[in-house]
Amino acid sequence: MQITKARIIIGVVGAASVVAIAFAMRPKPLVVDSVPVAQGPLESTVDADGRTRVRERYVIVAPVAGRVERLNRVEGSLVRAGDVLARLTPLPLDSTALLQAQARVEAAEALALQATAQSRVASAQLEQRMRELSRAERLSDVGGVAPRVVEECRLARLEAEEALRSAQERSRAADADARQTRAVLIGQAGAEPAAVIVRAPAAGRVLRISERSERVVAAGTPLMEVGDPASLEVVVDVLSSDGAMIHPGDRVRLTEWSGDAAEPRSPSTGRVRDIEPAGFTKVSALGVEEQRVNVIIDLDAVPRAVGDGFRVEVSIVVWSAPDAIVVPRSALLQSSERRAATAEWNVFVIASGRAEQRTVRIGHGAGASAEVLDGLRPGESVVVFPSDQLRAGDRVKVRKG
Repeated sequence: MQITKARIIIGVVGAASVVAIAFAMRPKPLVVDSVPVAQGPLESTVDADGRTRVRERYVIVAPVAGRVERLNRVEGSLVRAGDVLARLTPLPLDSTALLQAQARVEAAEALALQATAQSRVASAQLEQRMRELSRAERLSDVGGVAPRVVEECRLARLEAEEALRSAQERSRAADADARQTRAVLIGQAGAEPAAVIVRAPAAGRVLRISERSERVVAAGTPLMEVGDPASLEVVVDVLSSDGAMIHPGDRVRLTEWSGDAAEPRSPSTGRVRDIEPAGFTKVSALGVEEQRVNVIIDLDAVPRAVGDGFRVEVSIVVWSAPDAIVVPRSALLQSSERRAATAEWNVFVIASGRAEQRTVRIGHGAGASAEVLDGLRPGESVVVFPSDQLRAGDRVKVRKG
């Protein structure tokens, strides 16, 4: 068959038409959202609401049943150790009540002896911690121990100093209680009961007064609370599962102080001092029973205008990395072919205009971000909120704006 110029033109036009039809009928690129893989600092926190409280709070109670005179103190007034806080006229005691009062005196004296012994033990522990710190600093100077050991020794010395101060305050309070219980028997010695003087067990300020008016009270009735509002700690109740990740010494950020209008943008910092050993059950706002545990936090500095019982938002840093590879959680897809304990994580990486499915190894999570241990490089683009229509190898187009 003779090939003519017309046939060549018809063939070229036909081939071009087939190519044009195939190009027009091919699937359009899927429009996706993407973000670049970042590298930088990342930290995992436990966030919760907390309350401030005075570290050493003393509840002043009526040592005996009797008539208490009107309380002239006001909330916030300064008191010194030994100051008179209240006066009571005891009710006459019968033989049974007298025996009970004698037993209370013996118990109070025993508690005073116990508090004194605890104070001596705390003093000895502080001396030991100071010796350990001195040895660690000498070894650190010659490279014998890591700097972390010195930091731990300093933290242990600080805890020992606080424990000694608390033990001394408890000893003074126990001595004051013993004197008050002995005053009951002294008042019963005469024909007319003598007034019982209630004194402040330690220096501080009046935090709360139950009732000012003169009245008859039973033994043990709270009269007022005394403490030092400058010595505050923060109590945070967290889920027991979160509490298992928290350790003494963890860094803490505190924001949104109630009433701190003078410094609304000044976050405070602190350290976790202790996690209480016993948990408790708490019903959430949705009516779900939760196991929770209290975390005690020491403040580096107390903001102005913050007192006892103030609300605060707390972020406890349980893990941090200065240079982690970070990917949004919305880009992660969990494989459904394996069990949850061993399931793989996948992401769609945009390469040359197509979606490439890649398996990644995930480390710690931090809010809306996650740490990538393996599988991605900084600067690569990953698809966020991938559609269920997206498959590996599909052409994609990144949505603008």
